Amino acid sequence: MVKVCGMRDADNIREVDALGIDMIGFIFWPKSSRYVSERPAYLPQRAQRVGVFVDEDVEQVRRTAADYALDYIQLHGAEHPAYVGQLREWRIIKAFNIATVHDFAQTKPYEGLVDYFLFDAKGKSVGGNGEKFDWDVLQAYAGGTPFLLSGGIGPDDAERVKAFHHPQCVGIDLNSRFEKEPGLKDIIKLKTFLNHE
Repeated sequence: MVKVCGMRDADNIREVDALGIDMIGFIFWPKSSRYVSERPAYLPQRAQRVGVFVDEDVEQVRRTAADYALDYIQLHGAEHPAYVGQLREWRIIKAFNIATVHDFAQTKPYEGLVDYFLFDAKGKSVGGNGEKFDWDVLQAYAGGTPFLLSGGIGPDDAERVKAFHHPQCVGIDLNSRFEKEPGLKDIIKLKTFLNHE
């Protein structure tokens, strides 16, 4: 499964959608350089739509999810399990920043509540930092929830991704290292990577 996150330009979305990507992510966090401030003229028709939120008001999340016909809601903040429970009409991805094996303890309260975890690097922002982390740490993850691998995956990482194995890893999340500028993906880099991956 491949997710391309941080999109907002209609033509760019159309081009990425045509690549056969599984998920396309839209960031609805105003502090992000990839923030979607207005609805793009084109929304994915093939790829599933993912909305990324950070500690947003539940009703606002619901309104946005309905407006964009989202398939998934990705929560990238400190949303507690009770908050997650209010959004179960949608499939849920809960993101966690991982640096050491001890960071997996934070996932336990969300077991059985969400569809996927997303494991990202710790960085200055809540995501899209382009920073990598030590994937070997993930071998200590023994939870029952499948996860997406994120954190600075770039065009040169195709072999590294191919070599990574974990029984619960179901896909990868691509963002900043495949951009010409924030929110605008480089289609050639994506195509090349996907052909090798």
